[in-house]
Amino acid sequence: MVAGVSRKKDGEGGTCMNDIPVADVRNFVLAGHTGSGKTTLVDAILFKLGLNDRLGSPASGTSAADYTDEERSRKITLFAKPFTGVYQSAAGKKIGIVVTDTPGYMDFFGQVLSATRAAETAVLVVDAVAGLQVGSYKVWKCFEKAKMPRAIVITGIDKENADFWKTVEQIRGAFGAKCAPVTAPSDDCKKVVDIVASGSSLPASSSKAREILGTLVEIAAETNDALIEKYLNGEQLSADEIAEGLRAAVARGTLVPIFCVSAPKDLGLTELLEGVTALFPSPLAVKKFDLEGKDVRTEADAPFVGFVWRVVNDPFIGQMTFVRVIGGTLTPEGEILNASKDQKERLSSLVVVNGRKSSPVERATAGDIVAIPKLKATSVCDTLCALGTKTILPRLEFPQPVAIMCVTAKTQADEDKIGVALNRVAEEDPTLKVERNRETKQTLLAGLGDVHLDVAVEMMRNRSKVDVTLSLPKVAYRETVTALGEGHYKHKKQTGGRGQYGEVYLKVQPKAKDDEEWFEDAIVGGAIPGNFIPAVQKGVLEGMASGTVAGYPVQDVKVIVYDGSYHEVDSSEIAFKIAASRAFRDAMGKARPVLLEPIMTVKVWTPEAFMGEINGDLNHKRGRILGMDTEDGMQVITAEVPQAELFRYAAELRSITGGQGSFEMNFCRYDVVPSNVAQKIIAAAAADRKKEEEED
Repeated sequence: MVAGVSRKKDGEGGTCMNDIPVADVRNFVLAGHTGSGKTTLVDAILFKLGLNDRLGSPASGTSAADYTDEERSRKITLFAKPFTGVYQSAAGKKIGIVVTDTPGYMDFFGQVLSATRAAETAVLVVDAVAGLQVGSYKVWKCFEKAKMPRAIVITGIDKENADFWKTVEQIRGAFGAKCAPVTAPSDDCKKVVDIVASGSSLPASSSKAREILGTLVEIAAETNDALIEKYLNGEQLSADEIAEGLRAAVARGTLVPIFCVSAPKDLGLTELLEGVTALFPSPLAVKKFDLEGKDVRTEADAPFVGFVWRVVNDPFIGQMTFVRVIGGTLTPEGEILNASKDQKERLSSLVVVNGRKSSPVERATAGDIVAIPKLKATSVCDTLCALGTKTILPRLEFPQPVAIMCVTAKTQADEDKIGVALNRVAEEDPTLKVERNRETKQTLLAGLGDVHLDVAVEMMRNRSKVDVTLSLPKVAYRETVTALGEGHYKHKKQTGGRGQYGEVYLKVQPKAKDDEEWFEDAIVGGAIPGNFIPAVQKGVLEGMASGTVAGYPVQDVKVIVYDGSYHEVDSSEIAFKIAASRAFRDAMGKARPVLLEPIMTVKVWTPEAFMGEINGDLNHKRGRILGMDTEDGMQVITAEVPQAELFRYAAELRSITGGQGSFEMNFCRYDVVPSNVAQKIIAAAAADRKKEEEED
């Protein structure tokens, strides 16, 4: 392990990890659009560090990074995974490397968000042919929000039609002049040049590299008063001074270094790792803050603080909790405090996980990522700290689900286990939501896209041995009234003993937005005694639970009880409750009732080429376009669309845009369903009721 973490013996990772100071640790996360070459780059780094004895490939199913069954079958990264190794720099210094691979598929963007909290430096991976894509902008926005030091790696520089400098221009145009190459390919793309190290020895043909070198020297000089004075006096900065200044600029965010590689050919990898060593900040150089905005000490002798960024439910080991150590020292003995839940947790061991391989470690300090097995109360986003202290780190804000499906067990045996299986996948991924809808009596599984939900189902099958079926959920419709209606019901029943008697007259009308009360007691002269009014109100509420249009709950109505009668002996609360419920249904039927449906505010990001098709599709879905804008190089369409039209929109948008579009949605309001659509909904509701009656 790195940063003060040592193995008891040589591990399966291939290298004996000796103690490495926190100052010599480099912890970074790779993220980008799907297909940009992240996992191929990770596999090449793992091979370079000796963590794998062969160069793996995601396409051939031999990747050391994409090793789960779900990833190998789909040939894409689905889960964020950390890898820890040691790199011996050109200067002979051992540097601890912690690199985390993340999914590029936007259905799994929650994994990217989690991984950013486990790293110091965020690295955007961009393909030299495709350039910046929708995922690139989304990831960059995530990095900016986290205020992380950043870098960029351009992959595939030797591909046909690849143009490194054109991609650099696109990046600088999108993200600013602070993005500057520190390595560049030769004209024939057979080697990679370190622009700073080469200095004056850069070939004459490398005019762009020479120009960039001047920019880099200027950026380095601006980080230090002594350097800027030396630079302004026309004196030459030494290579060490430039490196020191650039490292400070990266930590401050005034420089985003750009590297270039062809990972499968080991082209530019050494220069990248040297750049990571020289330019990326250590855990000591990046300030961490708690929930109150106070600094968290990162030194090894500080009180232990760690952030839980991922949880994995292993079918053999049980729950594995991945903790990024923020400060202090963590050892596998004794107890720690889950500060988020104010509960103690007992430690049994610490493990470094490198793909399928894992090794126990004796201690961990800032920058390390370790897995702790079998914690009982800990979940994603919790803060762990030393007993006697209580530091709580800010929680992550995950995106809201955009894909919702009904999940049902295939067999009775699956039915008995489905609850546990659903909870397990939801524990691992906070962007998956499980909910039991009381209105529709369905179990709903919600996520960031259809592929996201499909993978969750596959995980349930592989890890919990539970087979389920996904289907479109029912819409939680509502009913309301559009006019005034009066209702009356007399409940009179004589059974030989004490009878039941209650009579209610009431009015139902649309409720004004500024009217705080939905129920009004307008009884005069004691027509209904005051002690029975609460029963009348309960009866109305029961009537509102199932409207007269299609049996859906009623909302936004004003109910006025204005008359009735009672019997001194036979009147009771139950009698008035029944009378009020029936009177409400009578009144509602006369008040021109209508069906309401949930309307969602939808925000769609898309390249300009697909604008016309998306607008047409939204109109076809009964959507109302509210506006169009430009954001992060993408066109943004904002619209209001009925929820019933959006259950398959994740897959439909991907089909329209070739995977380049994305969207988010939030509940807006309930609105009246058009009559032609309402007729189908009413007919379907009647058929469902008939089916339920037959089954009963």
